[in-house]
Amino acid sequence: MIELKNVSAGYPGHPVFENVSLTLQAGRITSLIGPNGCGKTTLLRGACGLLPLSGGQVLYGGKDLRRFGRKEFARLVSILPQTRDVPSIRARLLVAHGRYPHLSFGRDLTRADREKIAWAMEVTGTAALGDKELTQLSGGERQRVYLAMTLAQDTEILYLDEPTTYLDIGQKYEMLDLVRQVNRLGKTVVMVLHDLPLAFSYSHQVVVLEQGKVAAQGPADQVFESGVPARVFGVRSQALEIAGQKEYFFSHPVPGFSSRGTRA
Repeated sequence: MIELKNVSAGYPGHPVFENVSLTLQAGRITSLIGPNGCGKTTLLRGACGLLPLSGGQVLYGGKDLRRFGRKEFARLVSILPQTRDVPSIRARLLVAHGRYPHLSFGRDLTRADREKIAWAMEVTGTAALGDKELTQLSGGERQRVYLAMTLAQDTEILYLDEPTTYLDIGQKYEMLDLVRQVNRLGKTVVMVLHDLPLAFSYSHQVVVLEQGKVAAQGPADQVFESGVPARVFGVRSQALEIAGQKEYFFSHPVPGFSSRGTRA
């Protein structure tokens, strides 16, 4: 379980959120949603230690984030950031970087490491890209290669910041089907998503952020039925049963609505 207790964070001269408290259940998929600038990425970065907190604490299984060693934390948590460099490196070598937290100094990749790398590339559909330079790949292909690196790290917790960026609609479903598959292996997934129907369709838990505050949190169905997402985004919402599966729809902005936030 991940607990955020009265956490505050931001940037010099620009606080993004203050005194936010959340409980993220282990073994579940949680999506952070909210208008642009509401603090989704900032909250995710603060929760995984990429952005120093100005107040509060983050607990992993009851242990304060600040008490983890760097390598110890990298064996527990893997992160797919929203913006990434595009180094001149072959895709397979990039994916292999995911195994480094598991290596002792001077030790080469073992057979088990190589099998984990091969598995990560297979499930993300990147095996055929292994010998290509990242600079030769499309945005969607690079996104899948970076996800493969995250999976190769083989952690209990995955933080995914906009994992469907650069993907077309079919690839988005494929990506989130993969996230669901990984979750069924017992992994905890926390992701930032802009696509509201996909967030509710693929998440056990949804957190709605609004201007640096938690507007709603809880099981996806309950948060949807609360009407808070529709209010925050200024849209109409509806859930329908189609072929035995619940589908979520958002449409028609409410006249006169203007969403305001701080910083994503």
